[in-house]
Amino acid sequence: MTPAAAKRSAGLLLFRRVENGVEVLLGHMGGPFFARRDAGAWSVPKGEYGPDEPAWDAARREFQEELGLPPPDGEPVPLGEVTQTNGKIVTVWAVEADLDPATVVPGTFTMEWPRGSGRVQEFPELDRVEWLDTNRARAVLIKAQTEFLDRLERHTH
Repeated sequence: MTPAAAKRSAGLLLFRRVENGVEVLLGHMGGPFFARRDAGAWSVPKGEYGPDEPAWDAARREFQEELGLPPPDGEPVPLGEVTQTNGKIVTVWAVEADLDPATVVPGTFTMEWPRGSGRVQEFPELDRVEWLDTNRARAVLIKAQTEFLDRLERHTH
């Protein structure tokens, strides 16, 4: 895949300061492939965007689509981009905010499941959303996205 053809995603990483440091809001990916996985099955709320949409606008739109809530106000902290093992380039901003995960109404996607069955089922984009301390987040986050935690920690110290 040529760099020009790489898919791009943008997202918002919410963080809050707690007594022992910082917690981040992550989502566990929905659908049958991730149902029984923990490590590598969590992600910053994000989504793909095209070349005509600014990454910041996409990050805010995708937050709304994935969590069903408006993106919080707050000073965005650019955390840059990383390239995941699938070649997707992910750009993330951190925003200091608090949010009750119980208020999340995740977006959904459809896919044939089980494969080859002819049955199309609907699944949540994120099947749960939780505040995690950075050590726990580092253990379960998609590997390439852990770089965003390093960058956030440099910002908050």
